[in-house]
Amino acid sequence: MKYKILLIEHDGSSLRVLKRVIGKANLDVVTATTLTEAKIIFEKSTPESFLCAVVDYTLPDAPHGEAIDFAIASFVPVIVITSQTDSDIRERILSKAVVDYIPKSNSQIYEYLSRLLTRLEKNKQVGVIVIGGNTKSRTDIYALLNRHNFIGYQAANSDIAMALIQKHAHIKLIIIDQKIPDSNGVDLVARVRKVYSKERLSIIGTSERGDASILANFIKSGANDYLRRPYCHEEFFCRILQNVEYVEQIEVIKQTANTDYLTTLPNRRHFFSQVSDVMDREPKSMTLGLIDLDHFKNINDTHGHDFGDIVLKETAKMMKKHFAKDVISRFGGEEFCVFMHNIEPQKANAKLDGFRQAFSDKVFKRRNKLIQCTLSIGITHQRSEKIEHLLTVADEYLYKAKANGRNCLMDELLE
Repeated sequence: MKYKILLIEHDGSSLRVLKRVIGKANLDVVTATTLTEAKIIFEKSTPESFLCAVVDYTLPDAPHGEAIDFAIASFVPVIVITSQTDSDIRERILSKAVVDYIPKSNSQIYEYLSRLLTRLEKNKQVGVIVIGGNTKSRTDIYALLNRHNFIGYQAANSDIAMALIQKHAHIKLIIIDQKIPDSNGVDLVARVRKVYSKERLSIIGTSERGDASILANFIKSGANDYLRRPYCHEEFFCRILQNVEYVEQIEVIKQTANTDYLTTLPNRRHFFSQVSDVMDREPKSMTLGLIDLDHFKNINDTHGHDFGDIVLKETAKMMKKHFAKDVISRFGGEEFCVFMHNIEPQKANAKLDGFRQAFSDKVFKRRNKLIQCTLSIGITHQRSEKIEHLLTVADEYLYKAKANGRNCLMDELLE
């Protein structure tokens, strides 16, 4: 679903700039220059179709922020833009349930707006738990998180919190108050860190202003950050976003490190890690298939490396579909690998041969030419504690498949 942004701005030059900024965030823009126009737009739309409203504080028919109140009452998150920068206006805006306010002071604010809009869309997939404290403090934080589209959860005690973390993989941040009925914040941080690293889950500790040692104890026990209450709206969200983005950036780094850039399959190193985890669980049976495209050098030489890349990408797509429940990888060049466990050797062979046949039937189009390719597979069903041994045996059978005329598979059963 592509979300829309309702932009309510009366100044023509600002309107043009803001439309470009919102477009940069890959969002559709619906514009209004007055509060009256905005009301008409809402009558013809559903609030759920809008990611948020970007509202100028001063409009011809709403000079004192009335458009902000209207958008909030319509259950749409609101970002306020204003050319008025005095402290009274700022306090008046932040006293309302807005996402943020942005003064029209310099060009950098538009870059900030673009990042904020992108973040609001991402937040719809991010879970945050508020743990401990009294009911009012939890509810207040929960309401702030809702403004930024986070999937919010509340937990009165540590056991409820741990159950929520285990249940919901999309939770990336927990906010822990020092006061918890069945424990305390510092001890809960230490408990969480026994299971979840900082790279998997961010933690922010909170407490009333007081003993500075609590801050140090939170950090020493594994918290990523700390907030003293009371805190201002802007500081709260800066810290929330900083800690959520830290986890997301680590996920991107890991994904990049574990993925083959061309085919997006797991690379050899990640394949080894995945297979080792499975083998540690002592599966009843295991099959490893080493797949190599036949005469791939001829494909590159005859049709060009661009076409060769297309063949490799299509091979990967077919493998993802055919071996959806198995561990797969691109080893490099034209070589791929499949690991299956708890499947009888004959059924594993049939599955691998089905893929071989489907690939040989695949037709690639290249400049009005129809091209077909084949592949050979070396297989082993031996039990071993080391993946390296399985690869050595499978490679021997792959060589035999090539020597046997290619476009076939070989293993202990077929030799």
